[in-house]
Amino acid sequence: MNWQLPGLRRDWRSEAMTLPGLLVAVPALTLAGFWLLGEPGLYCVAIGVPLAAALRLLARPAGAALPRSWQSPFDLKRTQIEAAAEAILRDSLESGRTTACILFAIDDFSLMRSRLGLRAADLILTQVAQRLQGGLRRTDTVASLGDGIFGVLLTPTARADLESLLQICARLQKAVAEPVLLDGTQLHVSISAGFSQPDRVPDATGHSLVETAEAALREAQGRGPGSVRAYSAEMHRRRVSQSKLIDEVREALANGQIRPWFQPQISTDTGRVTGFEALARWSHPERGMIPPAEFLPAMEAAGLLEQLGETVLYNSLSALKAWDRAQVEVPTVGVNFSLDELRNPTLLDRIAWELDRFSLAPDRLTVEVLENVISESADDTVSRNISGLSRLGCRIDLDDFGTGHSSITNIRRFTVSRLKIDRSFVMRVDEDREQQRMVAAILTMAERLELDSLAEGVETLGEHTMLAQLGCGHVQGYGIGRPMPFEETIAWLAEHSAKLVAPPEIGRKTG
Repeated sequence: MNWQLPGLRRDWRSEAMTLPGLLVAVPALTLAGFWLLGEPGLYCVAIGVPLAAALRLLARPAGAALPRSWQSPFDLKRTQIEAAAEAILRDSLESGRTTACILFAIDDFSLMRSRLGLRAADLILTQVAQRLQGGLRRTDTVASLGDGIFGVLLTPTARADLESLLQICARLQKAVAEPVLLDGTQLHVSISAGFSQPDRVPDATGHSLVETAEAALREAQGRGPGSVRAYSAEMHRRRVSQSKLIDEVREALANGQIRPWFQPQISTDTGRVTGFEALARWSHPERGMIPPAEFLPAMEAAGLLEQLGETVLYNSLSALKAWDRAQVEVPTVGVNFSLDELRNPTLLDRIAWELDRFSLAPDRLTVEVLENVISESADDTVSRNISGLSRLGCRIDLDDFGTGHSSITNIRRFTVSRLKIDRSFVMRVDEDREQQRMVAAILTMAERLELDSLAEGVETLGEHTMLAQLGCGHVQGYGIGRPMPFEETIAWLAEHSAKLVAPPEIGRKTG
């Protein structure tokens, strides 16, 4: 069975007999007619071209689509490849052979399409499709499913085990990796792959074969560009578990089980609390505390990050008012904003409204933005929101600094107030000279840019002391205080203040 991709072959006869094709040929026909027949030849061309076009239109079957000189190769429906998979499965059962479904996805295709344009994306799709076809048997099925995803169905064969399928994927990845020529420029493309085998899927149907290959592809895409994954029973269990977790997390957010806990931040100069960071925590009634690394991906998959952000912001501003009423000094609270929230064009108005609603000055709210959001986002809405929040008076913290690729230009453009040094640079900083040099370099840059600094993940007194000596302005971590529910913060603040009656001397290095 051979399912050709539409648009990969062009028929010169159909193109030449279109009206644009005839118009292009008019100058050449006119010169030829005049050269061969003189003035009568001009009359022949003038009458013949419109007549040919009219005959072409009359010859077309009723309801037929107008021919196009170019057809983008992603017009097939998912149901078509599922039907083909169903037929191939029947053939394999009758013949005693086996088959497999492989899905390939062009890595970062959406970003490529937005940067290079639709015409370039079509050219990339075509070349990738041609290379996939060239690396397979003529009887194998190749189909484009849209958004840079291609499906491959193997004709029933004697062997389609894990090893042979991995070899097929590697061969096709190598073929696609050859540079694509785009307006004289070489563009390198990579593809990720996920595949499924009939003896490993829950149901021996075409739908199940394609669906499980899709699940394997998603797993591969989550592992990074050029990854390959095979569908397995474990993957199926994870899918079922994640689906259940998504339902649970949606209910937990609605019932108030997910709310912010607060981790203190203190000054290395005075030891006083300079703020709290709000961190989402899920207190499950049966399973206890569920770590964010487990439920945040489920919330992202369910599209609930914005709703979570609204919940955390509301509770954080409520906490600020409660601390004020208790007459304890908490200058600011830091709230993490996801990329989905920063892409919302109404974010600035919502934050301004919430601050006014609680009668809080904007500088009481610290907006924490991951470094990779600033370094990788080309979205104008994100830029406008961060800059707008800074103009409003909110502080901007650049979170996990040192793990991304933000430039000094971006730091200045987004009016960043403070760099939060990632925990990976803080670990064993009191013992590791290389760590000390890295932190010192970051702090020197922050000082020259007139930015404040905070070190995350401080767990020992030695790390705290060394960071203070190096000139870091603030510290945060388990060595200072673990995240705690709001109800415990006032007691912790009172206990911490009592310790400051005779604060230890933590001097800075001089010279």
